[in-house]
Amino acid sequence: MTELQDHSELKGAQRPRTAARVAAIQALFQIEQNEDRPESVIQQFLVHRFGTTLDNASYDEGCIPEADTQLFCAIVRQGVAERGVILEQLTQTLPATWPVARLDPVLRALFQAALGEALESSVPARVLINEYIDIAHGFFSGDEPKLVNGVLDTIMKRLANGTTEEKEDEEEEEEGGPAD
Repeated sequence: MTELQDHSELKGAQRPRTAARVAAIQALFQIEQNEDRPESVIQQFLVHRFGTTLDNASYDEGCIPEADTQLFCAIVRQGVAERGVILEQLTQTLPATWPVARLDPVLRALFQAALGEALESSVPARVLINEYIDIAHGFFSGDEPKLVNGVLDTIMKRLANGTTEEKEDEEEEEEGGPAD
């Protein structure tokens, strides 16, 4: 598993909503890696990992400070429920030479959390993108936060416009084929 690079980057995790997002990424990672049942992982987090302040424990010890548990549950459940749509959106956005399976598993979990939240949230896209870029800086020291920015921006614009490649193809067919 990718280790958190610089815990000072997660100062914002003292905010309950940010802490919920970090925890959701960790939970989605665990679900994918261990093939655990989502509700089982949610219960593990609610019972064993939440409610510990950073003064008493650290992310290294698997503890998460006060978090918005309702948001956490919603992100995990939505990320799992919409996994197919999320993977389709990622496939449409990433270059053909870079399939989703090639992404770092933590990065996949981050995209799953961000897009799961975006699909059911009234939070403005720009706010979500900035939140997940900040979180990406805590997990990665390379160019991954830039990738998070570009991919989320592209997908969220597409979702806001209600377009996907399938919908664009259908519109072209209705208009008599693609324009030359």
